[in-house]
Amino acid sequence: MDLLSQIQPEKLPQHLAIIMDGNGRWAKQQGMLRAFGHENGTKSVRRTVEACARLGIPNLTLYAFSTENWNRPKLEVDMLMKLLIGALKKELKTLTQNDIKLNAIGNLDTLPAKVKKELSDVMEKTSGNKRMTLTLALSYGSREELTRAIREISALVKNNIISTGSIDESIINQHLYTQNLPDVDLLIRTSGEHRISNFLLWQIAYAELYFTDVLWPDFKEEDLYQAIISYQTRERRFGKTSEQIK
Repeated sequence: MDLLSQIQPEKLPQHLAIIMDGNGRWAKQQGMLRAFGHENGTKSVRRTVEACARLGIPNLTLYAFSTENWNRPKLEVDMLMKLLIGALKKELKTLTQNDIKLNAIGNLDTLPAKVKKELSDVMEKTSGNKRMTLTLALSYGSREELTRAIREISALVKNNIISTGSIDESIINQHLYTQNLPDVDLLIRTSGEHRISNFLLWQIAYAELYFTDVLWPDFKEEDLYQAIISYQTRERRFGKTSEQIK
């Protein structure tokens, strides 16, 4: 039985998030520069996005560039930004054909002007698409996101717009970058690392975690299917007992 036929359409994650890790190690294994790994990683992005759209997953979030990634060598950061611009231009057609809306979260003001312009252009041109929302986490860090949210909420309290007693999960959600997205159901990390790396810490509170040794450029549709099948075998209790959810 092939993997695709084992997936239960009625039990798909409504929000899938992926930490795309291993581009550099993949390139090193090939005896190539890290840039080669990042370039090949974009092919895995396209495969994964199209596969999720075909399956009917409504929300996909990809960890594309973290706040910590700015600390990498300038040459690599510049190359990643150039690669991002090229990918946005090239993939607009794919997004349009697959009825996919592009979204972005993170401290986007820190991105280079050319990246912000291209990102804004593609987001605008795909804003009416309905099949799936693809969110790129760019210059994103969950601690920065939460710090920002706390500052905004504190300002509301200081100006007597809300009271401290009215602060609940809903208020916090309204001040996160992901305010228009549901919580994450399934988080996948590639390359054998078992860390969250400051990614969607609030939003993955009850997510199922799936770790694979596959390096991101080698991540194929079958690897995605295996992660989803694993997710569908798990009992999601959200703090309740097995008997309560039956």
